[in-house]
Amino acid sequence: MLRVTEIFRSIQGESTHAGRPCTFVRLTGCPMRCVWCDSEYTFTGGEHISLEDVMEQVRAYGCPLVEVTGGEPLAQREGFRLIERLCDEGYEVLIETGGYVSTAEVDPRAKLILDVKCPASGEAERNHWPNLERLRAEMDEVKFVIADRADWDYAREVIERYELETRARAVLISPVWDGLPLTDVADWISGSGLNVRLQLQMHKQVWGAEARGV
Repeated sequence: MLRVTEIFRSIQGESTHAGRPCTFVRLTGCPMRCVWCDSEYTFTGGEHISLEDVMEQVRAYGCPLVEVTGGEPLAQREGFRLIERLCDEGYEVLIETGGYVSTAEVDPRAKLILDVKCPASGEAERNHWPNLERLRAEMDEVKFVIADRADWDYAREVIERYELETRARAVLISPVWDGLPLTDVADWISGSGLNVRLQLQMHKQVWGAEARGV
């Protein structure tokens, strides 16, 4: 059984896949407590659903792109089996993971979007650094959510230390919603000389920051 908060069809709001129609499977539970978390409603509750029932709901939406997210989708052992089943059925599978749980057992056909925690999140000490060494340049992406200049400096150091510009398909810099002035972040990125992308959360711009299931 999987503990599921919601399954819905929308558009992908983040990563290089932003704007594409996508089915989301949002699993319940997360071992981290980031200060700026925008999905605290996934920490508790949810509904226990069989793997086959989840697959039936995904099939009904008819989208070839599926994201398994949370919470932390890799915190549930059955989440790994869900990813495998989705890949077996030919879906293009994205995994939005917070970087605390090892990605070593994730089906290699799935594409990782790995969120490296910066200091302002309160969880930077829990990053599982071997995950960065497993990134694949042809398919995986890495994201840094930044709340201040110190987070940006931290992100730059990690990008350079792990050579993420070549190790990952894309490096995404995502300002905390309603936090930093976007002009500041754009200036930092444009002046850095790094091959990274400014990422804005498209789904929040369309439906608002509090919307769920869209």
